[in-house]
Amino acid sequence: MSEPCNIAAALPRLARERPDQVAMRCPGRGGRYDIALTYAQLDARSDAIAAGLIRSGIVRGTRAVVMVRPTPEFFLLMFALFKAGAVPVLVDPGIDKRALKQCLDEAQPEAFIGIPLAHLARMLLRWARSARIRVTTGARAWLADTTLAEVERSGAGATAQLADTAPDEVAAILFTSGSTGVPKGVVYRHRHFVAQIDMMRSAFGFAPGGVDLPTFPPFALFDPALGLTSIIPDMDPTRPAKADPRKLHAAIARFGVDQLFGSPALMRVLAEHGAPLPTVRRITSAGAPVPADVVARMQSLLPDDAQFWTPYGATECLPVAVIEGRELSRTREDTERGRGTCVGRPVPPNEVRIIAITDAPIETWGDAVELKPGQVGEITVAGPTATDSYFHRDAQTRLAKIRERSNGGGRIVHRMGDLGWIDGEGRLWFCGRKSQRVVVDGSTTLCTEQVEPVFNTHPHVRRTALVGVGQPGAQLPVLCVELESGVDAAQWPRIASELRHLADGQVHTAKVARFLRYPKPFPVDIRHNAKIGREKLAAWAAKQSLAGGEGA
Repeated sequence: MSEPCNIAAALPRLARERPDQVAMRCPGRGGRYDIALTYAQLDARSDAIAAGLIRSGIVRGTRAVVMVRPTPEFFLLMFALFKAGAVPVLVDPGIDKRALKQCLDEAQPEAFIGIPLAHLARMLLRWARSARIRVTTGARAWLADTTLAEVERSGAGATAQLADTAPDEVAAILFTSGSTGVPKGVVYRHRHFVAQIDMMRSAFGFAPGGVDLPTFPPFALFDPALGLTSIIPDMDPTRPAKADPRKLHAAIARFGVDQLFGSPALMRVLAEHGAPLPTVRRITSAGAPVPADVVARMQSLLPDDAQFWTPYGATECLPVAVIEGRELSRTREDTERGRGTCVGRPVPPNEVRIIAITDAPIETWGDAVELKPGQVGEITVAGPTATDSYFHRDAQTRLAKIRERSNGGGRIVHRMGDLGWIDGEGRLWFCGRKSQRVVVDGSTTLCTEQVEPVFNTHPHVRRTALVGVGQPGAQLPVLCVELESGVDAAQWPRIASELRHLADGQVHTAKVARFLRYPKPFPVDIRHNAKIGREKLAAWAAKQSLAGGEGA
């Protein structure tokens, strides 16, 4: 008998096959890793919680907001909700509070499950007013109907819980971070989660028994389905750039971590710390392009046979393509010459194609203009993890999805909103976000990832951001510059002159009209602390240009 199409279906099987293997360890008070759940415990307790949730009215199809920190309660809850066939709604807690309220209102949840602080915010800020069932992880049912502990007790002794969910049933609503626009609720169906597990297993060679340090909590949900042990790091997952590398190294050494997932910002933290990682055999980093110097430094800290993977994808479709660190290093010179960042080959069975750039909806694939290899356009992907809609966002769905009627009667092609091109070896090159391109005139469009790496080679430059000032079609290309820590601002005129010399060396970078020194660290996204907030920088650059601010 085959398992139901449900990410939680692997739990009962693994509980039978390896009941005593630790599924996850979490730090308790003082950072001590004194909280652990075996596969048998994770399966049994999530069964009890699922049964209790059903008795409280959170049943198959119920949309339930989950605002719980990455603790055992979070993982128990998520698997319980999947087992019950309910629909968890996840929103980044660190996003702007007005945007968060909008997300919760759009999701129209029927239940709200959160820590006491989340319930207080719910009451004061009038979040999720549609939620009629309220569960708290606190010790008392303060501002809620019941506690999670009471829910679990009410379901204790229940038989195995696992809804026989169909592939097309809605499994979850995951809101994007909104780093380049308004957050949108991505509708995940059960087949999307199951396909992600299969594709990651084959792409990265995950095998049961490994020990993972997932520094982005949602990725820890994949570990039990893969038979891995998760070591939940002692850090604030919304601020990976501020993680304490000593705590991460202590956990890695103590539990023999052999693989870890982290954003480029976290990779930089480990790279700058500089301590070897002798037990780690696999690193996966996603969320934004990983700087070449970080990749090189991390590889020097790993064993010779270790692999450093940088998958490319988005909340709407993951994974799309993948490249290993050694191949990425070999493309470094091309990146620094302005070709873009190589993100590797499509993960089978994905089909990646490039289409002509347009900001208008494309209803059917026949209306798209497919480009040849070597031409820069918008990246599209069709495959088993390509989601088909945003929740209650029909206009955004039309902009992001193309119906391929000639292929099986209705395959969905997802528009990544990214620009790129495919080389003669079938590798995909990322050139930047479509919304962040700078359109100078009818014949000149500049892409962030083809311009910035040229200037990032300067020894006194930490990073740069290309932005456009003015209306698209007549924009002034401006390069915002963040200097390395410790570089005296008095050196800026000399540095700006050297950047201009670099710019004049290539046709596309020579189009940059002005260089501006940004006086603080660049604004970055909440989720990964890696995507530069170019929209904010563009607004700042426009003010500087009008005021004649410091620049060259």
